Amino acid sequence: MGRLYSERPKQEDFLGMTGPAPCPPTHKILSRNRTEDGMNREQMENNSKKASSLRWGILRRALISSPSSTTDSADDQSETSVSRRANLGFGLIPFQLVDNDQLKSEELKPSSLSKGREACVCYTLPNQTATKLFLYQRVDSCANLDDFRICNTYDIDNTGLVCSWPSEEVLAYYCLSQLDLFRSRKVIELGSGYGLAGLLIAAVTEASEVVISDGNPQVVDYIQRNINANSSVFGSTNVKSMMLHWNHEELSDFSNSFDIIVASDCTFFKEFHKGLVQTIKCLLKKEGPSEAIFLGPKRGNSLDDFLKEVKENGLRFTVDEMYDPEICRRHESFIKKNATWPNYDKDHCYPLLEERIKSELRKV
Repeated sequence: MGRLYSERPKQEDFLGMTGPAPCPPTHKILSRNRTEDGMNREQMENNSKKASSLRWGILRRALISSPSSTTDSADDQSETSVSRRANLGFGLIPFQLVDNDQLKSEELKPSSLSKGREACVCYTLPNQTATKLFLYQRVDSCANLDDFRICNTYDIDNTGLVCSWPSEEVLAYYCLSQLDLFRSRKVIELGSGYGLAGLLIAAVTEASEVVISDGNPQVVDYIQRNINANSSVFGSTNVKSMMLHWNHEELSDFSNSFDIIVASDCTFFKEFHKGLVQTIKCLLKKEGPSEAIFLGPKRGNSLDDFLKEVKENGLRFTVDEMYDPEICRRHESFIKKNATWPNYDKDHCYPLLEERIKSELRKV
């Protein structure tokens, strides 16, 4: 069965902010409980029941919320204790909400926005030319029955539709420091969501081709809209969207086609590990240098289980936690309980860098 996530950010959440788009909890209803040393069994059981109730409260609000709905501020404060929602993420790439007048001035089409459900966000890249990327995305705060239907039909999750996740922002920022790696190469992004990293690669690295893919057809529609909105900055790079499920049997037409694979936060659901590893092996070129670059948090034993699957498929890996000084600096700030991300947890929020080179999977 497909996985459905909700608690999307509302459009008003964007107003007056700079930084990456708001990010919902990385573990929604399944965030882990920690207990203090010396806590007795009764306290642990009471806390567990309380946390479970709060998580059900998050789900209930996501399913029944409406523009007129109100919530108690005490409930909001309590639910933040089990939610991983990050209002600003790592804050590596500034953004702003684009209003209708700006859309017109940028020759984009405001009529293409679904009122109250969508927003267009302008990301200004921290490069010499301050390249702008425009991303359409969903901002409604309640679950849609069509989301359930599509998740079940395609055996997928809808995490790519919820928001731009922190690891996607970190991947995009990291790629900005690796321009030579992508130049004149064929690149595919897996599980891209709205496609920030893939669009950045297409806009600034002079890659020969960039394919931005996801397994959710709703997400792929947004990817194509975002490609269309940014076509003027791609130069000679060929950019296209693709619906790609991690099913090896469906990949024969693309076997050994890509020099580089990039992905972020794609190892959470363990049932997809085997298909994801097979997809990596299938898509990478066998001749000449080729590699896959993944970023994602550990999230308990989820990443470890994925890497075990990688090893069992004849791929080797190394792990790098200190791969960019600015990302590390911000990580250390959040660990010290920076107010912009009060629920930051290293295990669930800090993405490790994984690189896979041909028959090697090394985490740098």
